[in-house]
Amino acid sequence: MNNPNVAAPDPRLDAPGATLAPEPAADHAGPRPSSSSESGVSRQEFARYVEDFLSASRFNDYCPNGLQVEGRPRIRRLATAVTASRRAIEQAVEAGADALLVHHGYFWRGEDPRVVGVSRRRLGLLLQHDLNLFAYHLPLDAHAKVGNNVQLARVCGWPVSGRGGDRDLVFYGDLPRPIGAAELAASLAAALGREPLLVGDEARVVRRLAWCTGGAQDALDEAIALGADAYVSGEISERTTHLAREAGVLYAAAGHHATERYGVQALGAHLAEVFGLAHRFIDDPNPV
Repeated sequence: MNNPNVAAPDPRLDAPGATLAPEPAADHAGPRPSSSSESGVSRQEFARYVEDFLSASRFNDYCPNGLQVEGRPRIRRLATAVTASRRAIEQAVEAGADALLVHHGYFWRGEDPRVVGVSRRRLGLLLQHDLNLFAYHLPLDAHAKVGNNVQLARVCGWPVSGRGGDRDLVFYGDLPRPIGAAELAASLAAALGREPLLVGDEARVVRRLAWCTGGAQDALDEAIALGADAYVSGEISERTTHLAREAGVLYAAAGHHATERYGVQALGAHLAEVFGLAHRFIDDPNPV
């Protein structure tokens, strides 16, 4: 049953509302869901489909993947966001969404499990408005069609030549022509809307570029092992600078949020097409 406190559905959600229109994923996970005279999809069928599509069960992750907070039993309107922030939840409620699907959810390993303070307010909003929360972390980074890494490559115009490192999460591409640090920085700024921070050997010519979105700065050594001249991730640590300098490679910190905006949009667009859902991407900007 829908909660009577939910705001009236936002008419903007009745048409695809993603900030970026990702290329649709052509392949489906197993048989296409059966049609039903009732619009939308059941929560259980939605969860099963995404689990299979992302192969979520094969990842030993830092948080639970899948349904994290149970809401209403049927999904017709889907909202997506990078993080399940309070602002994202409020905007999903205002839009009349039945489910919010994010990359960064809750219940992280080592996190305080008590439902107090910020955690209580976020969970309280979800429960008050009967809003389902789904979260997919590493499975969404890794996916070959809608994942954060492949979608970042699409947005930036990079070829995907291969992948490696821990759980094959580091992608790399052999560029069609060599580029310098300034050109790499300019292309990142144009694609992501923010200036990257460059460290390491800014004189190095980049022929092979590697990347892993988000907080994967410590995969720099894996990128080096893959033969990369430059490596792009979202964040940077103090130690990252020294490793890049001493290894003679270029490192670009392009923003955790900025590099991970595209996978969840592509997944949302795919699910909207599969199940006939209204979909809206909610962007809660983050300078990190």
